Parts: sequence; C-alpha cells; structure tokens
Amino acid sequence: MSTPWLRPLSCLAAAAVAVASCAAPESTSAPQGGGTAVEVAATAGSPSASELRAAYSKPTAEWPAATIDDGVTFVELGLVEKHVAPKDDAGKARIELGKALFFDPRLSGTGQMACASCHDADLAWADGRTTSFGHAFKQLRRNAPSIQNAALLPRLFWDGRASSLEDQALMVFENADEMHNNAAAIQQVVAQSKGYRERFAVAFGDDAVTLPRILSAIAAFEDTVRSDGSSAFDKFLAGDHAAMSDEAITGLHLFRTKARCANCHNGPLLTDHSFHDLGLSYYGRELEDLGRYRVTNEPSDVGKFKTPSLRNVTRTAPYMHNGLFDLEGVVNMYSAGMATLRRKAGQENDPLFPTKSPLLKKLDLTKDEKRAVIAFLESLEERRRRMRPPELPALGDAR
Repeated sequence: MSTPWLRPLSCLAAAAVAVASCAAPESTSAPQGGGTAVEVAATAGSPSASELRAAYSKPTAEWPAATIDDGVTFVELGLVEKHVAPKDDAGKARIELGKALFFDPRLSGTGQMACASCHDADLAWADGRTTSFGHAFKQLRRNAPSIQNAALLPRLFWDGRASSLEDQALMVFENADEMHNNAAAIQQVVAQSKGYRERFAVAFGDDAVTLPRILSAIAAFEDTVRSDGSSAFDKFLAGDHAAMSDEAITGLHLFRTKARCANCHNGPLLTDHSFHDLGLSYYGRELEDLGRYRVTNEPSDVGKFKTPSLRNVTRTAPYMHNGLFDLEGVVNMYSAGMATLRRKAGQENDPLFPTKSPLLKKLDLTKDEKRAVIAFLESLEERRRRMRPPELPALGDAR
C-alpha cells in the first residue's frame, strides 16, 4: 500500500506541506536532498508521527527531500566531524598551553578579562548575556557567539571579519573595547613567566614566546571544543531511533520543509556559512548595525549577518546578533516572515538601504507546528560541559 505523502513529485511543489495537487502554482522552491521527494497532499492529510519516524529512520540520503529555493546550495544534516586528538606530546602540550592562555585574564589590558569571560563552558561556551561586557565593563554591541565548533567555521564573528581562530583571538585582544591590549604587551607578559616558558618548550620545541605561538596554542585548545554526539538528534543519526520524540521528528520534518529553515541552516553544523539580512539592522535607528557591510563596504551587504550554527542552540540564548530575542520569539518572527523595513522620507534614493533576504517568506505556522520546530531544536541540545579553570603559572619569575 503506497503512502501518498511519500509519492514522487511530477512537478514542483509550492510548499512542502498543504499542497493539493501537482497543479500547484509555480514556485522558486524545489525539493532537494536524498531519496524520495515529499508532497503532503491536502486531501491525504499530513504524515503521521509513525510515518515520519519510519522515513527519518532511514539513512539521510533516503530522507524526504528538503524544500529548498533555487540557487541555494543545500547540504544534508549530519554528524559533526570529531576532533582528532594529537598523539604526540608536543600536540597534547599545545592544547594544554592554549587552555591556560584561554583562561588567563592577565592577557587583557586590565588583567581581569580572559577569553573565558565571554566564552564560558558552563554556558555552552557563550556568556548568556544580551551583549557582552568589555573593557571597563562597557556593554558591547553584539551578542557573544559560542566557540563550540568554531574551528569548523570558515568565517568568524557575526560580520565574518576573521577567517581563522588565530585572527579572531588577536582581534579581540587588540580591540580597545574588548580585551584592550596589544601584541607586544601580551607577548611580554607571557615571556616573563618561567612556568609559561617551560610549557612553550614542550609545546613548540623551545621556550621562545611569540605572538603566533600564543595564538596557535589558543586555537589548538578551541579546536577541541566540538559537539560530542550527546544530543538526542546525534543519537538518532547514529542509529538510536528512539532518542527523539515524535514531536521532535515532526519538527525535523517541518524544519526541512514547510518552515524553510534548511535554506540557511543545513549541513552538520546547521549553517550555510553565509550572510543574510533578516530585517534586523535597525537601519537609521538607535540600535543600527550594518553588519557585513562594515567589513566589505559592499552596499549589498548592509544588514547582513552570519548564519549561526544551531548546534546546542537551546543552551546559548539569547539570540541574533543583538541578543534581543528568545527562542519562541525567533520562531514567531520567522513564521511571520521577519520584519520588513520601509523607506522613510529622505531614504527614497538611499543606496545603503538594506534589502531583506528573499529566502524569508511568511509561513503562518500553527502553534503546534511552532512547538514541533522548537522540540527539534531542543533535540540538538548536548550534555552540559563544565570545565575547571586550570592553575595558571606565576608571572614575572623568568630570568
């Protein structure tokens, strides 16, 4: 007996749900992904929880097809690449050295702020604040992203201005509003520590303290901060098909189809590594943030911000670059198609007026559908990781 919602499409579906027939209006969205395309016919009703569980218990290559817009590169969801622990003593020592440097507040201009101040293991490597505090307790403009899986990201910061963990760390060290220091001072502080010099000797073959080595060690530690496979979703992908609730599996299906999330949140990290304008630039207002434009100076980048990974997302609230939203609020906004800025008097010919991403569309998700999407996002939550700060070496005792 065939299942209507899993039958192949002979034409494009206008959406992944509530499509009456193949005579649906032409759309820029098309099913993509593994095996059989999905059409949830209105006459047949939505797939049952048991049907969805059976469909998603198959290999990901055979999952129901995602609804993806033309021109979007879609990568199927999957497990995160694991960190390969070094086998050599130098590699192991480099990670431990980086851990000490990551937790050491003495690398900041005040001696009171460490990398761990804004990236706390207890808070899923974020800080739980709307926006972080910086130098002299100044409130910064943007929410601190988690560093979990940051080693797998091609661009870092909300505006993508850093292309490596080393670049990212240096930019924070030298930012007057953040760690408020400079390369020479950081190198001098570390070099005057006998304990640090001993650790550098093991990690790099000699005790020379250089800025590139400091940054390399911090990056080596941060590279270890990855998803560990403890989430219900990862367990489900690994073959434990009882790990996710029916509601979460329904949410996974919606995430990939009607809710259109997979247009931007796809791949193992649930991000396309790209930049989009969600209508949240507050252009011309007090909270204005032009995002990617400040890096590229391209008018088309005004208001664009990096698509964040959704791994462990329920542990990293609040959300968006300005940290103004909770998870339910985010889902409600996406369902409504996000905010659309309107030109005011005097902005008619403004070349920098931001344009919201065409990937955003009004969805009108039901309350049950919103709850299901949130249940799926909750299934991405990993076990809580706690990390005791390491004992730091004394300073000023090197000869």
